[in-house]
Formats: sequence, C-alpha cells, structure tokens
Amino acid sequence: MHKVMTLKKILLASAAMLAVVAGNAFAATANEEAIAERLKPVGTVCLVGDPCADEVAGGGGAASGPRSGADVVGKFCSACHSAGVLGAPKIGDSAAWTARHGGDLDELLKNAIAGLNAMPPKGTCGDCSDEELMAAIKEMSGL
Repeated sequence: MHKVMTLKKILLASAAMLAVVAGNAFAATANEEAIAERLKPVGTVCLVGDPCADEVAGGGGAASGPRSGADVVGKFCSACHSAGVLGAPKIGDSAAWTARHGGDLDELLKNAIAGLNAMPPKGTCGDCSDEELMAAIKEMSGL
C-alpha cells in the first residue's frame, strides 16, 4: 500500500510539472509577440531607388522644394555662426560679412561651396543647392 501511495504521489507530481511546463510554453508563445513588438526597430533606412524613397520624397522630404534661408541657417549654420566659432562671421553682423570679400555675395557663395578654414564644403549642409546656400548667406549677413 505504501508503494501505491508513493507511486500516486510521483504521478501527481509529474502531472503537475507537465501542466506547469505546458502553461509556461503557452505563455511564452503569447509573450513572444509582445517581446517582438518591444524590440522592433524604431525606423528604417530608405535609400534612393528603394520603393520607400517615393514615400519619403512625397512626404515633405528634399524633393518638396528649396528650403528657405532661415531654414538652412537654423538647421545647418547657426551652430557656428551664432557664436562666431573659430572666427566665423556671426549671424546679423553685417560689418563682419562685408569685411569678407567686400560683401560680394558671389565670393561668399564660392567660399561656402568650397569650404573655408574650419568650415567644410557647404558647411554642414552637404545636400544644399547653391540657391539654398545663397539664401542662407543673405539671411545671416543681411546683405
């Protein structure tokens, strides 16, 4: 009789363990979707030629038209030109801008395109058109 009780206890314990393991397996499957959702990338990379490139261009990207001088200055130029970093002429200081090439906008544009001293070519706006750079120069210099 003692052997039968021990056998019943072993079988009950095994059945209980099987139920726990099966329950955990079911719960893990349900949680996998939640985990995958939490771990998914925040964004994707879209290169020219990819199908997503049309969506980006249509959604207000660079293809939506030229940026204003104020937009270019605010996003790309103000980091250095607002404080005059490494001798950069400050925004709104017409005298400092005029001192460079006599304020000749075409010469200032050539310098912006080619880069000057610590400023890399096109400043930090590698995709700016010449017209956008000129608008930014006019915005910063007041010329």
